[in-house]
Amino acid sequence: MQRYASDHQEPSIVIEGLAKSFGQLEAVHPLSLSIGHGELFGLIGPDGAGKTTLLRMLTSLLLPTAGRASVEGLDVVRDYRALRLILGYMPGRFSLYQDLTVRENLEFFASVFGTTVTEGYSLIRDIYMQIEWFEGRRAGKLSGGMKQKLALSCALIHRPRVLFLDEPTTGVDPVSRREFWDMLQRLQQQGLTIMVSTPYMDEASRCGRIALMQSGHILQVDSPEGIKASYPHTLWAVRSERMIPLLTDLRQSPEVETAYTFGESYHVTLRTGSQGVEALRSSLHRAGHTSVSIEQISPSVEDCFMALHPSAS
Repeated sequence: MQRYASDHQEPSIVIEGLAKSFGQLEAVHPLSLSIGHGELFGLIGPDGAGKTTLLRMLTSLLLPTAGRASVEGLDVVRDYRALRLILGYMPGRFSLYQDLTVRENLEFFASVFGTTVTEGYSLIRDIYMQIEWFEGRRAGKLSGGMKQKLALSCALIHRPRVLFLDEPTTGVDPVSRREFWDMLQRLQQQGLTIMVSTPYMDEASRCGRIALMQSGHILQVDSPEGIKASYPHTLWAVRSERMIPLLTDLRQSPEVETAYTFGESYHVTLRTGSQGVEALRSSLHRAGHTSVSIEQISPSVEDCFMALHPSAS
């Protein structure tokens, strides 16, 4: 199995004031960021946050409006030809050839980079073993999880030094999502630098560091645990026997600062100077909720995102 070692002291990816506008729309506001060699880094945010635009600039597919960036010391604008030889890119939409078989897709992408499937097989062995039984099947006939594994194999067949993945688990089942992240972590353990975007907040825990992104801005960068530890409020999970009107009643309570849906409960923070949980319970009883559960909980990455960008709720 190939291991990616580096003697460089500089980060693998360096971003300095990078920005992108489309006419009057500022898709990515000027941002700066660095990602170390062998790091598994996540861009976490909803659709429209600017994740795809940022990845396309870093892979030389889109020219930045301002700022600069380098990957493995190569400028993403000036050195784009050399850059494309050392990076792998898996776009969000399945982009392989639907009418080619699994094996034919793999051979085609190897040939584009002047290599062969045999030469690149050591890196993709663990992934390809899961789909080689279907190597004679056309790519368009594969399940979502199998398409995902084939796309990853094609992105890795030329043994890149950096891997970029744009929302690779969107639209696949939970088991395939988990298997995919297991594969990424094994690649990262070999020293491959990986930058992956996802709208799924629960996937943040699989990354070493993450950037929370919204409306073209990076809101916070830290480890998932570091982000959760910085949450500034006490958080409560609230439920009652009348869940439909409960959210409205919570938001109308003078005790409540924020309230939003989270699974089977509502996550709530209280105002500064609030009289506390018992005052909230009493206000809900007055609103007709006779069975109220209020439990203190630890924040998730999604809770932290909501605190940083309240309008997202």
